[in-house]
Amino acid sequence: MIKRLKALFKETTGDSGKATDFDELQLAAAALMVEAAGLDDDFSAAERGKIGDLLARRFGLAADATEALIAAAELRIAESGHLQGFTRVIKQSFDPEERVALLQMLWEVVYADGRLHDYEASLMRRLAGLLHVPDRDSGVARKRALERLGLDAASR
Repeated sequence: MIKRLKALFKETTGDSGKATDFDELQLAAAALMVEAAGLDDDFSAAERGKIGDLLARRFGLAADATEALIAAAELRIAESGHLQGFTRVIKQSFDPEERVALLQMLWEVVYADGRLHDYEASLMRRLAGLLHVPDRDSGVARKRALERLGLDAASR
């Protein structure tokens, strides 16, 4: 499977000699974002762009590498169907503050289209629990995401 993913990275980036090499943490974070964006059955350009911006900023990736990472994350989500593997990688790699920051990024993704779907809200509650982020910290992350997006707390 790793060989298939590396081949996908080569095809996506157009590099013949070097594959974009993503670590498990990057793939896990991107997969959670892709899952959050697709829950309302509308993976919009705004959501895709938001994911790209967040991943580029967090991991210092170039635009083509970010697109390849999103494509790899979509593939992983389609193959997996379980979030626990992704959240386990994040729990092992991120300290509590970094997990709250990731939750804020996820809130930005679900609000990228200006509204929160019930399925997205449910996923966010589940992810907060799986990532061991207390409700209070999840609420703070949500508030920061809304402020960053210029939305008010009543956006639903």
